[in-house]
This record gives sequence, structure tokens and C-alpha cells, in this order.
Amino acid sequence: MDVEILSRIQFAFTIAFHYIYPPLSIGLGLVMVFMEGMYLKTGNVIYEKMTRFWVKIFALIFGIGVATGIVMEFEFGTNWAVYSRYVGDVFGSALAAEGIFAFALESGFLGILIFGWNRVGPRVHFFSTIMVTLGSMFSAIWIVVANSWQQTPAGYHVVGEGINARAEITDFWAMVFNPSSVDRILHVWSGSFLAGAFLVTSVSAWYILKGKYIELSRASFKIALLVALGASLFQLFSGHRSADIVARYQPAKLAAMEGHFDSLAVADMYLFGWVNKEEQKTSGLSIPGGLSFMTHGDFNAPVPGLNSIPEKDRPGAVNFVFQTYHIMIAIGMFLIALSLYTTFLWWRGTLFDKRWLLWLFVWAVLLPQIGNQVGWYTAEVGRQPWVVYKLLRTSDALSEAVTANQVLSSLILFTLVYILLFTLFVYLLNKKITHGPYDTHNEDHSPRHLEMADAVKSSHPTNPS
Repeated sequence: MDVEILSRIQFAFTIAFHYIYPPLSIGLGLVMVFMEGMYLKTGNVIYEKMTRFWVKIFALIFGIGVATGIVMEFEFGTNWAVYSRYVGDVFGSALAAEGIFAFALESGFLGILIFGWNRVGPRVHFFSTIMVTLGSMFSAIWIVVANSWQQTPAGYHVVGEGINARAEITDFWAMVFNPSSVDRILHVWSGSFLAGAFLVTSVSAWYILKGKYIELSRASFKIALLVALGASLFQLFSGHRSADIVARYQPAKLAAMEGHFDSLAVADMYLFGWVNKEEQKTSGLSIPGGLSFMTHGDFNAPVPGLNSIPEKDRPGAVNFVFQTYHIMIAIGMFLIALSLYTTFLWWRGTLFDKRWLLWLFVWAVLLPQIGNQVGWYTAEVGRQPWVVYKLLRTSDALSEAVTANQVLSSLILFTLVYILLFTLFVYLLNKKITHGPYDTHNEDHSPRHLEMADAVKSSHPTNPS
């Protein structure tokens, strides 16, 4: 392989591994806000215990996420020197804002969140939970703004020529609110909320199936289910908005997402299928004129196909973009259906009667993660051959001094280190889940639980159990 392919693989691998953790911390943070809010509202010690338990898991996720995110910043300088020079002004301001306004907020209140239970009052601790959650969400804003600028550049001008060319910001807010940033931020948030919510429902369902911590697990399952329902429905809206932006500003990516080749022809919308790039043919189950309707509100409206775009400006891996996009859509629709069906069972009073459904939730924790990953692959591979759309080609963004052997050796080392980190993460996560939210596996006979419960009952005589 040449240095470009290896560098792309290396960056894709490192960012894909890192992207396991920020969505979990964003989503889990929101669920914890609702958990601790319920504790303050009701005084029920169950909500405090579940919040304490998930704070420990949040701290583990946050730590691994920080460690894996640092690597990517070094890769900008080692593998992508021309790119770093070109986008330095734009990314510098966005990443500085992320550090000052987001990471500082999140990490500043993290100590209170983790260690402040017996040192600050309940309301102050709840405030710290909110601040940590907002910090993680603000962090996503600035990262997505920087990435969205690569997709739909705005608020800049280019100075210099050739290898010395670089983009300079002329309008900071135009850069921040570039055409795709807001919709992509909302889409990333909703995907993150799903990741965190389904982590909680997965663990809660597992406890219920094993007959452990039944009262606590049922309560936490319900809180997470409401978050999952809202996030899954909102993701349908934000995803449609993002697709509209792609259709307007990146027609080549849209054509690849649907395997549409014909120039200015009516476009079908595929539910699933396979793209033969050589024959320029897509086969599968489709809705005739569906893409035309989704794009223009008219089943007979023409949509620019890949053949209307110069071959050198088209995505190379058309079938890959097609498949990842449709996997993302399939997962999103399944999560909507699962959340709606489970909420209906809750309304009927039979939420926890179906063991097969609880087992489904145990394993459904993987689906938001897969959906987030393939959605990112769709966005980034679909943008090729541009690293900054219509401004800088990926092949021109490489560091001239780096060789293929150097990139390959570092990729192997990163792989080994990340395997070790992931193994450690799974081990610690499993250890915390196995230990459970109480000091003993019997929640009904836990001395600490009974002591806290008596205190709550005395201060909240009408508090529901």
C-alpha cells in the first residue's frame, strides 16, 4: 500500500476507536442528569444509588476517551502536514474553543461529580452533573464544527499558492454556522444519547434477567428508555435534515449513498442492495422515485447522478458508502421501532414480562455504536477525494517526509496498544457491572441501603417507593 492509503487507514482506525467513548459519555451524562434529578425530586434513595453507580462507569469511559483522543492531534502533524497548514487557522480556533469552553468545563466539574458526594450538598452535586454533561455536549459542538467546515467550507478565504496555500477565517461565525454544522451537531447528539441510553438499558435488563437489583434496575431502565425514545425519534428528523444538506452541497456523496449513476434522472431510494461500480448498476429492493421525492418532494424530479460529476471528483468506494449509509438507516429505524414497542408495553403494564425482549436489550447496546461508526464512515469516505471539499484533495494533504513503512509500523503499534486499552476497558467495565450498585448483591438486606432508606422515609413520609 502507498502512504496515502496507509495514512487514511491509520487515521480511520484511531478515530473509530476513539469514537466509541465520547458518544457514550455524552449520552450517559444526560441519563445521569435525569437519574439525579429524580433523586432530588422524590428523595428516593434508589435514584441516588443508580446515579452513584453510573458515575463510576462514566469516569471510566471519560478516562479512556481522553487517552485515545490525544493520538489524533499528533497524526495531523506527522501524517498530514499540508492539511494541518491549510486548515490551521480554522481548526486552531475551533479546537481552542473546545478546550477553553468545553473540556475545561467538563473536567473542572468532573472532580465534584466523582468525589463530591459526601463533600457538597445534593443540589451542588446535581449542578456538577449538569455541567459535566453540558461540557461533553459543548466539546462535540466544536469538534463537529471543525469537521463540518471540511464538508461545507464557509467564512474563509485562501491565501498563498500551492503547498503554501492555507485557509484564513474572514468571518468566525460564518465558519461556525457553516451550512452543515447545526444539523450535524444535532445528529451527533442524538446518536450519542442513544449510545448512552442503550448502555443503561442493556445493563439494567441484564440485572433483571439475573434477578439482581430489581427495583433499581427497573427504574433505571425506564429512565433510559424515555431518553432512547426521544433520541431515536429526533434522530430521524436530524438525519433527514442532514441528508438535505448533503443533497444541496455534496451531490456526489448523495449519489454514492444511493448508488445513483444516471445523470439528471429520476432516482430510486434503496432499502438495501448492492452497487456494481464497473457496470454502473445498483440492484436491490427500492422505492421508485423515492430519492427524488425525499430530495425535491416530487417522485419525478431528476437527481444528479455520479455520471454528471467528473470521475476524478467522485468517491472511489461507492459500494462502501452505499452499504454503510444503509446500515445506519436500518439501525436507526430498528431502534425507533424497538423504543416505541417497549414504551407501548410500559403503557400496558407488561414492560418486564417478556424475557426475549430483555435479552434483546442486553445486546442492543451494540447497535448505536455500530450506527455511529458507519454514519461517520459514510460522511468521511463519501467526501473523497476531498479532505476539504472542493478545496484540498486528500492526496495533496499528506506529509512529504513520511514513508509508507513508517506509517505501517506506527499503525501496527497503535493497533496493539488499542487492543490492550480496549481489553482493559472491557475488563474494568465488566468488573464494575458484576460488582453492581450495592456493596452486597442482596439489595434488600444491604445495611447501607436500609440505613439510607430509613433516612429518606423519615424526611419524605409520602415518598413513593
